[in-house]
Amino acid sequence: MTAFEIGYVIGVLGLAYFIRGISGFGSGLVAVPLLALVFPLPLVVPFILLLDFTASLVLGGVNFRQVRWGEVKPLVPFGMIGVVLGTTLLVNLPREPLLIGLGVFILIFAVRSLLNLHGEKTVSRKWAAPASLTGGAVGGMFGTGGPPYVIYLAHRLKEKGQLRATLSGVFFLEGLLRIGTFAAAGLLVKAEVWQSYALGLPIALIALYGGSHVHTGMSQAQMTRLIGILLLLSSLSVFVKAFT
Repeated sequence: MTAFEIGYVIGVLGLAYFIRGISGFGSGLVAVPLLALVFPLPLVVPFILLLDFTASLVLGGVNFRQVRWGEVKPLVPFGMIGVVLGTTLLVNLPREPLLIGLGVFILIFAVRSLLNLHGEKTVSRKWAAPASLTGGAVGGMFGTGGPPYVIYLAHRLKEKGQLRATLSGVFFLEGLLRIGTFAAAGLLVKAEVWQSYALGLPIALIALYGGSHVHTGMSQAQMTRLIGILLLLSSLSVFVKAFT
């Protein structure tokens, strides 16, 4: 890589995992579209998958007692189906439709965050199936399956620490499944993926540490709006990439 590309990757990973340390999610939503501007999506997605899996292990381990496993279990079966479906599409679809789909998906979540469209009512567990199916499929395609899980769990768990820890538990289990699925599809056999992971891991861990310390001093509303602005810029950049 050129010096510019190295600096760009360091900046993107630092920002993405600093946000992940604060909120418990958002690293893939920030990192994947920005890295996809410079690198191929089939390389970016498995690379970020490995980093996100490690981040989930770190955050989940630190907050293990706060994970609400009763909320995690209903998400697993349909999430598995979604991951297999999304990985199949990632391997077989051409680049442009994938990028456009990624841009639309991120734009929707960005607008939702900026407008603070969050209801206060606790939703039924019946929504676990569509949330996990969608989250698994989007995660398999783009490595950014967090929003459907976040939207669902944010309407089930009101305590910020429990939500952050439970999201890490969900992403840890889904990451295990995606690693197995990606390996079966041949997406993890490339040396570039593992080299990128080894180089990016220290950056991600330092950023996670910094974000975890900021977590207690920032309100959820402030963080949600910040993520919305970043996602809006990311979605616009993805559209530019797709159409040019």
